[in-house]
Amino acid sequence: MLDYINQGSNDTRSGFGDGLTELGRTNPNVVALCADLIGSLKMQTFIDENPERFFQIGIAEANMMGIAAGLTIGGKIPFTGTFANFSTGRVYDQIRQSIAYSGKNVKICASHAGVTLGEDGATHQILEDIGMMKMLPGMTVINPCDYNQTKAATIAIADFEGPVYLRFGRPKVANFTTPEMGFTIGKGILLHPGEDVTIVATGHLVWEALEAAKVLAKQGISAEVINIHTIKPLDEEILLKSVDKTGCIVTAEEHNYLGGMGESIAGLLARKHPTPMEFVATQDCFGESGTPEQLMEKYGLNKASIVQKVNAVIKRK
Repeated sequence: MLDYINQGSNDTRSGFGDGLTELGRTNPNVVALCADLIGSLKMQTFIDENPERFFQIGIAEANMMGIAAGLTIGGKIPFTGTFANFSTGRVYDQIRQSIAYSGKNVKICASHAGVTLGEDGATHQILEDIGMMKMLPGMTVINPCDYNQTKAATIAIADFEGPVYLRFGRPKVANFTTPEMGFTIGKGILLHPGEDVTIVATGHLVWEALEAAKVLAKQGISAEVINIHTIKPLDEEILLKSVDKTGCIVTAEEHNYLGGMGESIAGLLARKHPTPMEFVATQDCFGESGTPEQLMEKYGLNKASIVQKVNAVIKRK
């Protein structure tokens, strides 16, 4: 079995901050906007090096989206920064009308997504954002899995023409991807080949899927693990090829099963390759206050739940 090494746990938001810093040095058209969360979004180095290319909007997220849309008219590439809840739910109308409908080249960068936001609780822990954003015509949706991949995604979206939603998080998680893997928008990554079941994970659940594959191997189950960092557009080829071989699939994400990555994959399979499927995701509920570890356990967003769902779906083959 392929063994991925944690190079040192780090938060994915730091990957965004370091990617933004690099863009500040290499792309003069990149500008940044923030809604009073510079520290949380790790934007300070970009600001220090490019003070004239930063706009502090304050706690006025709807205004930030409108300003970002306007900046694109002059050829700028605006990166907006705030928590995922305030990047989507609070400003959905502005995103829909001023960015998506207008086809503006805005990069909506959202930290503290999902339950791993932790102690701030349900009002801040958005679990519906992927669904909201993927439904917007023309919106690309990306949910990277670790520091390295988030940095790579941040750099990649600057060269991508069109609105993007980039989702990342607060907690320190395993940092295991390598530059050799590359990062291509819309292309999944086969992390581990297998024969008996396909596990497709995104974001913080990718490392959990790899850990689950180790447990399953001891049970005599060969799991194929795929990292889908781009929810939209979905890499149909890698998914269809995998389920054609394994005959069943489990999806894993830190998001409501309604509207998430799993739902997109279920739609694909219903149309092109009906396959037994199970979901590791939150179950039509809000979050609550707690540590990230406590909440991942309570809501079943871990390797144990993936193993459980794999054993269930294999029985349905």
